[in-house]
Amino acid sequence: MSLVSLILALALEQLRPFDRKLLAAPMAAFADFLEQHFNAGEPQHGVIAWCLAVIPLALAGWALYAAAVWLNPLAGIVVNVAVLYLTMGFRQSSHYFTGMQKALREGDLDRARAVLSQWSGAAHPSLTSSEVARLAIEGALVGAHRNVFGVMFWFVVLPGPSGAIAYRVAELVAEHWNVARTDLGRFGAFARRAFAAIDWLPVRITALAFAIVGDFEDAVYCWRTQAARWADPLAGIVIASGAGALGVRLGMPIAREGILVDRPEMGTGDDADTAFLDSAVGLIWRALVLWLVLLGLVTLARIVG
Repeated sequence: MSLVSLILALALEQLRPFDRKLLAAPMAAFADFLEQHFNAGEPQHGVIAWCLAVIPLALAGWALYAAAVWLNPLAGIVVNVAVLYLTMGFRQSSHYFTGMQKALREGDLDRARAVLSQWSGAAHPSLTSSEVARLAIEGALVGAHRNVFGVMFWFVVLPGPSGAIAYRVAELVAEHWNVARTDLGRFGAFARRAFAAIDWLPVRITALAFAIVGDFEDAVYCWRTQAARWADPLAGIVIASGAGALGVRLGMPIAREGILVDRPEMGTGDDADTAFLDSAVGLIWRALVLWLVLLGLVTLARIVG
């Protein structure tokens, strides 16, 4: 049932991508409500708010699924597909990536910079074409994990759609209650730690998938030697392994809104260009197929067993 639900949800999203903003807006309002009512300056208040944000929604998803299956197994699949469609976005940012890819291929660097700025929310008026490609690949790799592979992992592990809901909500509140926001003090610290714990295993499975479908030796080498230097170590694992699998150099200092941001070098090989954008898309698709094949084998083994 999990494999069928995933395939149907992916097919539906390919036909009609869901605008994540429709989900992010009410979740942001919900997170703000919890913050206003529970943030009294102590870390334990953030723990309580996180539990109220994540656990009830995950349990509600499981209860809805259980009730649907009790009525009809097909209804359970419908619930799964609906939740996956809302929480998993394979094409969530693909229009930005495709826009930059097309602009760079046509030599329109200004348009590529504009699309990148819309995607990242930061101005990039002076980037070279290689730097635009570099940031596009980094965003695609991390986005593929956060929007697809991480959700898939917890959907398979936990009953019904509860895992997909928990992963997505945990990510949203961790981002919304970012500890970098000084107005939140220590309130958001637990949300960040909780999501790091939730994502610890999925991010490594994603990195392993990139290694298997790409250059295995370089992917593992970059993962082991470079990932920890990234500001977000979990994202660093995905970027380092993906860069090694592709044979491209990512990271490195870059100008953002007129300020030079110091970033470590990730990957090995050639500088990023338009050809590597195509390669990144291929890597992500191959990793997705690998996930589905492995899930299919596990499902077959259960049936035979």
